[in-house]
Amino acid sequence: MQYKNNTKQRFKTIQGLRSLKDTLPKNIKKVINNRGKVYSEILNNWKIIAGESLFKVCYPKSFKNSNKFGASTLLVMVKRGHEVDLEYSKKEIMDRINHFFGKTVIEKIKFTSFEEDQNISTDVKSFEKNVTKNKYLSKVDHVKNEKIKKSLLELTKVFKEK
Repeated sequence: MQYKNNTKQRFKTIQGLRSLKDTLPKNIKKVINNRGKVYSEILNNWKIIAGESLFKVCYPKSFKNSNKFGASTLLVMVKRGHEVDLEYSKKEIMDRINHFFGKTVIEKIKFTSFEEDQNISTDVKSFEKNVTKNKYLSKVDHVKNEKIKKSLLELTKVFKEK
């Protein structure tokens, strides 16, 4: 890319391919950055915002920015049985989020409850341990070269550790 001083325009122009980020107007860039930034910052700092006790029983699911039809809303998933605790601390959480950003970012918080089933999570964990064995073991057995077969089995062990 070459930079070119265009005498008829007051800004420098760039010749060649430009990224999409460079071609968007500044107003649109700000809107896109704010929308994604608010939710990601809330996720990263949820433990600080909600507090230790509420952090264990809830998490933010989505964020809807304000428009002409509605206010900016944060959707929070709550474990069944802890809805009342969160309802009492709703105002405090909104104040903490707005104080964190230094402006009014969230006007409403909605709660959705979910059930945590211990049986399902343990079954999923045991299933995840044997995924490579069940899925690829028959395919690996059909490989004729012993060195390749051995290296594939070692590779699956590395993936299981991660």
